[in-house]
Amino acid sequence: MNTRRDFLCQMGTLGTLALGRSSFVCLAAESPAVSHHDIPRHVLAFYYPWYGNPAAAGGSRRWSHWRDIDENAKTIGSSTHYPELGPYDSHDPKVIHQHCQWAKEAGLTGWIVSWWGHGSFEDQATPRILDISAKHGLAVTIYYETIPGQAKTPESAAKDIVQLLEKYAAHPAWLQVEGKPVVFIYGRAVGEIGVAAWADVIQSVNKSFKRGAIFQGDQFSPKAAEVFDGLHTYNTAGHLRGKSLEEVKSWCAETFPRWVKLARDAGRISSLTVIPGYDDTKIRKPGLKVERYEGQSYIVQWEAAIAAEPDWVLITSWNEWHEGSEIEPSVEHGRKYLELTQKMTARFIRRV
Repeated sequence: MNTRRDFLCQMGTLGTLALGRSSFVCLAAESPAVSHHDIPRHVLAFYYPWYGNPAAAGGSRRWSHWRDIDENAKTIGSSTHYPELGPYDSHDPKVIHQHCQWAKEAGLTGWIVSWWGHGSFEDQATPRILDISAKHGLAVTIYYETIPGQAKTPESAAKDIVQLLEKYAAHPAWLQVEGKPVVFIYGRAVGEIGVAAWADVIQSVNKSFKRGAIFQGDQFSPKAAEVFDGLHTYNTAGHLRGKSLEEVKSWCAETFPRWVKLARDAGRISSLTVIPGYDDTKIRKPGLKVERYEGQSYIVQWEAAIAAEPDWVLITSWNEWHEGSEIEPSVEHGRKYLELTQKMTARFIRRV
């Protein structure tokens, strides 16, 4: 099962840190495509279109990611919580419409859609997500999870991303900054070739794709700030693990302004990530758990993020059910996290 924590455990950390590659050399890339001062605010949620259920009309006609389902007991063996919609199919238009409706009500402005390569299960869902999101006024970009092939090279990454942009970036729903399509690069893909090599990828894409692109790298480090157009982290669970509510508050108050400053001093887009909680102990032993504190941890993180004044706030996640980080309505939590999100997004979007 491809999940965030599998990669992060391999890297020896959980939560975005500088990858610690002491062998990095001088970054000789061209300056990133955008050096911003004032861009529209966004609240984007990481979105997973990898679920399949053969019983879903208009869906993928196959099982994917769900396992050991007991609809009477409202349990799923591969999911920490049980979705209000049940074990749904990510290709089902009705599901996508419902997700978009909930997202709009909660104040989200768009999705960062997990993407696993051309022709993948997730790729097959992408056109429907784009079309339906456009109808709801939501922006869409992808989370570039991994470089194709066994021999990971800057050339293969650039070719893959150019093909992706040629296929989807003209869609009216695609997230753009200053007329350029945005692509988020997950830490796994960053690490597969290293930050320095991503400078070559970005340069190649910007030469091959007429409009160029805006690259958001999953790493907060000075080197990443030289290469990428924006910085973000996928998950802060490793940092928040075992912390009391007061300790969560202190960590966010100390860390969030520092991360924003790192990006802003380099003229890059700054994003901060908030999580409602995290719990993968149902699928991994011993696993990792970050307490939700009845929603209070989520509020504390949001308040610290708003105070730090990033350009964008990212939510991990809309529906990563395996790792228990979802804000999508569940049997266990109802629509609580949509309601909390609506209150916090209203404050963030209003603030100038």
